[in-house]
Order: sequence, then C-alpha cells, then structure tokens
Amino acid sequence: MKINFKKTYKFAIKSALYISLFATGFVLMLLSLFYKNQELKHQVAFGIVFIIIIYIFSFLVLQYRVERFIYRRVKKIYDEVSLLESTTLINQPINTDMETLSREVKKFATDKKLEIEMLEIREQYRREFLGNVSHELKTPLFTVQGYVSTLLDGAMDDKNIRKKYLKRAEKGVERLIYIVEDLDMITKLESGDLDLNMTDFDIVELIQNVFELLEMKADKKKIKLAFESKNVQSVIIRGDQDRIQQVLENLIVNSIKYGKEGGLTEVGVVNLTKKKVLIRISDNGEGVEKQNIPRLFERFYRVDKSGTRSEGGSGLGLAIVKHIIEAHKEKVYVESEFGIGSEFSFTLEKAFKSQKNDVKKL
Repeated sequence: MKINFKKTYKFAIKSALYISLFATGFVLMLLSLFYKNQELKHQVAFGIVFIIIIYIFSFLVLQYRVERFIYRRVKKIYDEVSLLESTTLINQPINTDMETLSREVKKFATDKKLEIEMLEIREQYRREFLGNVSHELKTPLFTVQGYVSTLLDGAMDDKNIRKKYLKRAEKGVERLIYIVEDLDMITKLESGDLDLNMTDFDIVELIQNVFELLEMKADKKKIKLAFESKNVQSVIIRGDQDRIQQVLENLIVNSIKYGKEGGLTEVGVVNLTKKKVLIRISDNGEGVEKQNIPRLFERFYRVDKSGTRSEGGSGLGLAIVKHIIEAHKEKVYVESEFGIGSEFSFTLEKAFKSQKNDVKKL
C-alpha cells in the first residue's frame, strides 16, 4: 500500500517550537551564568543559530516519529478492515490524517450497517415468501392427494364417486398449474426476461372484452360490471395487449372477489394529458384498512390474516399487475377506505396516432 501523508504539520511545528524555545532559553541562561564575560551580541548570535538548529532537528524527528507511530496503527486498522473485503477501503492508499481516516471509517461503518439491515429485510422476506409458497401449494396438493388416496382405497369401484373425485382432483391440479404459471411469470418480470410485444390497440374495446370474459363470475355475486361513463370513447394506447388484458382481469377479478353481493365494479378511462391515459377500476366492496395498503402489491400478502382463500387465486395477482405496469414504465396506484370500497388505477401511454388525433380535435 502507498503512504499518502497529508501536508498538515501543525503538531510537529508547534511541538518543535516549544522544544526550541525552551532549549534556547535554558542554554542562554547557562551562558549568562557561566560566561558573563562574553559580549551580548555573541550570546544572541549563538542563541539564534542554536534555536534554528534545534527547531529543524526537533521538527524532523517529531514529524517522522509521529507519522511512523500513527502509520503502524492505522495500517493495522486497514489490514483488519480489509478482511471484510471492502473495495472502498482496500483500493485506497493509507491515510494518516485522523480527520480523513475517521470520516472514511464512519462511512464504511454506515454502509455496512445499511447492508446488514438490507440483508435482514431480504432474509425476512425470503422466509415469508417460502412460507407463503408452501401454504399456497400445500392446500391443492393435499386436496389432490386426498381424492386420489380415497379412489385407490376402493372408491374407484363406484362409477359416480370416481367421476366426482377425479373432477375435484383435476381442479386441484389446475390450481397448482395456475400458481406455478403465476410464479414463473412474476420471476420473469422481476428478472426482466419477459419481453413485451408492444402494439397499438383500443383500450376501451379491451375492457369490454374483459367484461364479457368475467360476466359469469360477476353474476354469481350479482355484481354489475360497467364503465363510469355511458359515452366512453375509444382510446388507442401503446403497450402489450395480452399483458394489459391480464392486468385488467386481475384487478376486476379482485374487485369481484372482495366486492359486496349485488355491488358494482366500474372502470373509467380518463385522458390525463396528450400522451397519457389513466385506467381506474373501482368497487364498493370491503375496502382495505390503511395500514395494509402499502403491502397490497407484495407477493402472497394477505389482508385477511386467517389465511383462508375461499375465492381461490394464486395470491400473486396484484404483484403481477405491479410488475407488468412497471415493465411498461408506468405507475400503478391504489386508494381504499375500509368498509366503503377500493380504487386501483394505472397509467398507459397513448399511441402516436391517438396523440395526433387529440391535437387535431384541439
């Protein structure tokens, strides 16, 4: 390692000055006592030469000795810190300036503290994630295992029971496939491996298609699916149509799942600017308590701590929504009031043609 001494010699300068003044004063006092016959100018000249020599000698000795003394101890600190493989300290020259060293070590300690805190958060998240995955997979697996075991124990001889149990086992397998596919998708989204197929399409038409797909599911709870405005106009946006459809399906299914029986789910299409459009999905369902809102988009996060999922689902719907929207470089928002309802919204970029049409209308 290279030594980089900062050119601040205040300690050595002051110490050398004190030593020189004391030594010179002491010698002059001795001269005045034992050599009274010498002229005053000779004593002064002797004193000046003496103080200069003593001062230079004292300064050099003090500066060298102090720097070597500090260097040995500072080098030991650097060597101990280097065991932690910190590139911020290993690649730097040894600095014997105490203020600079303290600043570097403090910064190093702060960085390490933040790193440890991040690792602790990730470890907690990993434990929660593994626990949630285990819970989600365990239920359908045990369901399939139970029906298959019952059939193997003799129930397969009854044609009606065999058919009924096989259908139920099939539903369990479908649930497993659904969870695994969602896990695969969210992994690709987080790692950036999922390519988006960007095209221009009518968002209003896409929403209408989603309404038709989910109509039967909504009818089971007598929930009405509708646009906020009766005179909604077509808006051409730029994005991956399949992924945006998945976002709409996840959000609308979520509103049906937690909506009140006989309730209403409305979708609004709002022109924010010439380049942006806002899609809103609102319902008058259960709503979410304020403390739970920041964690809604986490994988497998449950607002209902009982862990029951009477409505099914993989528990990854909102996490997938967030990642798909962020992959489009857009934002997703949520507002909710417990007992009143929730509103999820996200922005999308209008297609260039749609932007030109807006300009013409103005």
